[in-house]
Amino acid sequence: MVSTTKIDNASHAGQIVSRSPRQIAWMRFKRNKVGMVAAAISVTVILLSIFAPLVCKVLGINPDDLNLDVLDTAGVPNLPYGGISLDHPLGLTPGTGRDLLANLLYGSRISFMVAILTTSLTLFIGLVVGIVGGYFRGRVDDYVGRFTDFLLAFPAFFMIVALSEPMVARIQDAGIAQGNGARIIFLIFFLSFFGWPGFSRLVRSQVLSLRERDFVTAAQAMGASRRRIIFKELMPNLWAPVIVVVSLSLPGYLAAEAVFSFLGIGIQAPATTWGILLDNSRRFVTVYPNFFLITAGSLVLVVLAFNLVGDALRDALDPRSER
Repeated sequence: MVSTTKIDNASHAGQIVSRSPRQIAWMRFKRNKVGMVAAAISVTVILLSIFAPLVCKVLGINPDDLNLDVLDTAGVPNLPYGGISLDHPLGLTPGTGRDLLANLLYGSRISFMVAILTTSLTLFIGLVVGIVGGYFRGRVDDYVGRFTDFLLAFPAFFMIVALSEPMVARIQDAGIAQGNGARIIFLIFFLSFFGWPGFSRLVRSQVLSLRERDFVTAAQAMGASRRRIIFKELMPNLWAPVIVVVSLSLPGYLAAEAVFSFLGIGIQAPATTWGILLDNSRRFVTVYPNFFLITAGSLVLVVLAFNLVGDALRDALDPRSER
């Protein structure tokens, strides 16, 4: 594969060089300054979440340390700017006096875990179902399509709200997990269950188009097996929409976890997630708005960054884009 440096040198020399689709997409993505900044923010947030214990140790902060002595009678930190200082970069949380930055970092670990696992499961199921329906067509496609339509007809949000308590109780009674572990399993399973039909429709449409291409027809004429056609011919050509869907689904599920935790049907205290922090902040929004603004602003920044990365990837991978 020709490296980017060699391509640039050859371009300056006036030579005509070939570029792979991956190189073209990367060059188009690099020209999108907003996408590059958003990608840097997204990678930084993920790394901070993964290495939260190390970051907190370096900064000398701990999410479990209480600072009750600096709280007034209303539970608000009785310090300038809510306790924001070198010791506590984002201040202290009202009610408990814990370090807000440490709670955001540790809370993001659970939020990202739910979002990443849900996205992975959604993509896996949607990819399999979409390829099966689009490649085999006929009755198989009809049965799969009707089942997908059936799931799309359900109001997913209200189904999750209604089934939360009984399903969590069933998971606990079965001995699979207890407490927040059962709630995490419930969220991942049901968000994936109602999330894959839309992605399968996208994959199906792509496979229906790819199935009629010359390279697939040539592989069939040469006697290639269905397994080889699916894994060697179709799947490598589906990576572009998969990447875009990943970049857009991840922030969506991140926000969904925060919403359900905020509503009290997701992760519960004493665990910490961004949804729980938002729920706690609303009680102090009038007397201590910093807590709400910092927590909500962090969630908005991360979701916006991932969405901008998804838009940039879509533009970079779309040959008809003018960017």
